Amino acid sequence: MPNTKSAAKAMRQAQRRKIHNLDIKDNFKSAVKEVKKLIAGGKKTEAMTAMKAAMSALDKAAKKHVIKKTAASRKKSRLAISLARIK
Repeated sequence: MPNTKSAAKAMRQAQRRKIHNLDIKDNFKSAVKEVKKLIAGGKKTEAMTAMKAAMSALDKAAKKHVIKKTAASRKKSRLAISLARIK
């Protein structure tokens, strides 16, 4: 339990930020999963449109410091490489 009023407020803020960050994280993770599922199914055109949404979600997460910029870049790169391997 917090000992001061400022510590109590900091705890409330941290809880709000955690919920917000988890929502953003869930958003980009589901977008990436969708792309991976389409790539595994060999559906290139659908995967390309889903890839656009996933890249946008990753960029937004990196912009809001939910994940690191380099982590977002790495995930986007790996998705693009796996998408390019589809015939």
